[in-house]
Amino acid sequence: MTVLKRVFGEGFRIFFLSAGIYGVLTGSVWALWLMAQDGSGWDPLVAANPQMWHAHEMIFGYATAALGGFFLTAVPNWTNTPAARINYLTLAALLWLIGRVAMWFSGLIPAGALAVCDLAFVPVLGVKIASQLVKRPKPQNMMFLAILLLLWASNLMVHLDRMGAIEDGESAGLRGGLFSLCAMIAILGGRITPAFTRNAMKREGEPENRWPMSYKPVERATVVLALALPALVIAQTPEALPAVVAIGLGLLQGARLLSWRGAWTLRQPILFALHLGLGMLGLGLCLWGLAGLGLGDEVAALHLVGIGGVGGMTLAVMSRASLGHSGRPLTAPRPVALAYGLLALTAILRWWGAGLEGDSYLPVMALVSILWSLTFLLYLVALWPTWLLPKQRGET
Repeated sequence: MTVLKRVFGEGFRIFFLSAGIYGVLTGSVWALWLMAQDGSGWDPLVAANPQMWHAHEMIFGYATAALGGFFLTAVPNWTNTPAARINYLTLAALLWLIGRVAMWFSGLIPAGALAVCDLAFVPVLGVKIASQLVKRPKPQNMMFLAILLLLWASNLMVHLDRMGAIEDGESAGLRGGLFSLCAMIAILGGRITPAFTRNAMKREGEPENRWPMSYKPVERATVVLALALPALVIAQTPEALPAVVAIGLGLLQGARLLSWRGAWTLRQPILFALHLGLGMLGLGLCLWGLAGLGLGDEVAALHLVGIGGVGGMTLAVMSRASLGHSGRPLTAPRPVALAYGLLALTAILRWWGAGLEGDSYLPVMALVSILWSLTFLLYLVALWPTWLLPKQRGET
């Protein structure tokens, strides 16, 4: 089998590789654009609105690649159905790429054509995983189709605003998309984080009374609030309502983590990264909710959610799944362990930097983008064998 066929032969290979490459590319391009604003760099963007491009591509570019890789790998395992074949994966990857190129050149492309290019990937992904989920239609899995629909509807709002069909759709769409990702992560994280931690503790002989615990009322409330938050934002309800929901969801996330034995995972970075990402997600949601009530900076909180929560959890899940499904030991290579910490530092620096003024603001923001790129460069350098080389015998 050639390397190209191998890469396009499994969902985690092509999409986790694409997410890493795009993570490096978008961070580097945004750093160049920021430096160009104070006359010290070259402006690489042909986008109609660079700020919108930056936010949009983090949510609907990088993150959708990560989602694609996860669902195309996990859903066949959940449903005991055949994985997607190479023809489908090639088509899906091509549609994702067309959307990214179109957004890059959005300043030159008519708004309608841009929308068609950018909105094509998620429905194709959704139809595929729906065809697998209906074979074993469990409600706890079918809800992910609803979240994908919220994600797609959020992106549609962005494009409808650009076409002049609705007003104020861009802001609501970008936030709705981000919180749709948060819903996905809060629900999935609530399953895999305590389960993976419990399995590791069991392997190492920890007594059962020390294993992570999940409580049904807390989990059910988390699902309800996680689904409600993007829906309320997309519906453009009064600002205080989604703010209160975000605070509630953030506090629930903190309560969950307290019973999941995160301190025990400090010696295993591949596990600790899951706890860290969910912790930053909870903190960011609380800060965003408080900003909606007039306490704090909303943009700073959004970046803490996006970089620390969404970025942190996708990096943790992609690295673990890449190692496991390529048959390699579930131990984070040193560069990947470093990337986990570096991404958390990046999120904190971006949150802190929001309060800067004057000449120091743009250089710090450029540094944040460079650190984001460096994080995913470490990920690519360490994990390229999991995508390009044959599967090894080992744990999946």
